[in-house]
Amino acid sequence: MDEARRDRLTDWLRAASGDASLTIGRMALLSGGAIQQNWAVDVSGGHEWVLRTDNAATLAVSHGRAQEFALLRAAFAAGVTVPESLFLCEDRDIIGAPFFVMRRVAGTAAGFRVVKSDTLGGGRVACARSLGRELARIHSITPPRDDLAFLGAAPNDPCRAFIAEQRAALDRQRLPRPVLEWGLRHLERTAPPAIPAALVHNDFRTGNIMLDETGVTAVLDWEFSCWSDPHADLGWLCAKCWRFGNDAQEAGGIGPRAALYEGYGTPDDARVRWWELAAHIRWASIAVDQAERHISGLERSLELALTGHMVPGLEWEILRMVEARDGR
Repeated sequence: MDEARRDRLTDWLRAASGDASLTIGRMALLSGGAIQQNWAVDVSGGHEWVLRTDNAATLAVSHGRAQEFALLRAAFAAGVTVPESLFLCEDRDIIGAPFFVMRRVAGTAAGFRVVKSDTLGGGRVACARSLGRELARIHSITPPRDDLAFLGAAPNDPCRAFIAEQRAALDRQRLPRPVLEWGLRHLERTAPPAIPAALVHNDFRTGNIMLDETGVTAVLDWEFSCWSDPHADLGWLCAKCWRFGNDAQEAGGIGPRAALYEGYGTPDDARVRWWELAAHIRWASIAVDQAERHISGLERSLELALTGHMVPGLEWEILRMVEARDGR
């Protein structure tokens, strides 16, 4: 961040915090964050914060910083393990984009490291149970909520709403995706009955969950949250694409599915597995969108370009899952 923006940020933080003597020490761009930027900010008084702002290009389906700030506050109030959100700035003149500031927490979220550890989160079984409990707390938030009005009305049938959204996403792509269409058709034929919607994180997976040796220290990245079937979060976490190669541990490559269910309560396993197939279709669609950010020239990035190369593997898994569900 250049000096002019840093000076403006200092002045703004002094006003927001009520500390006229506040100074910024170290600022460092944290790793990860293909869609958003996260900056570690050390300020006077020993405070360790994170500033979260937009990258040059964002996905149309992701929330803005003001909306994510509100989601974090709602989750914090519901007992979800999230960083405490502190200050929101919607003035683009400060650093060039809206941002919010939250407390920094310790731990690791790197998926390839998390799935290799037998001790992070208190051990595999204990960690999977903890993840189930975190999801149950998230899903205790139900519509309508004035503070989350930007989420719109909850769908009457979350499964059918998902199918319609994904079909629209595929229709706007430059190239046809017949395997994804085939998977959507299977979901359409096997959709379970509608149940009341709740808040879903909508990206609850290994890589967005901060862990240390004692347990979960933070659930991160709420930019895709929406009202939907709560089983969608369970299916997303259990999707093979988020196990980072540790396929035997079905709860995100971290622990057993049974422990996740035990921590959550009594989820409907058949419904979870419907959403697990849905997760592969959705992630394939997102991967195509990520690659388009690079191809368009708007945001040249090797990471975004490589994300597009994940799509054939996801399509193969979708075909395998459909075949298995059809009993062939």
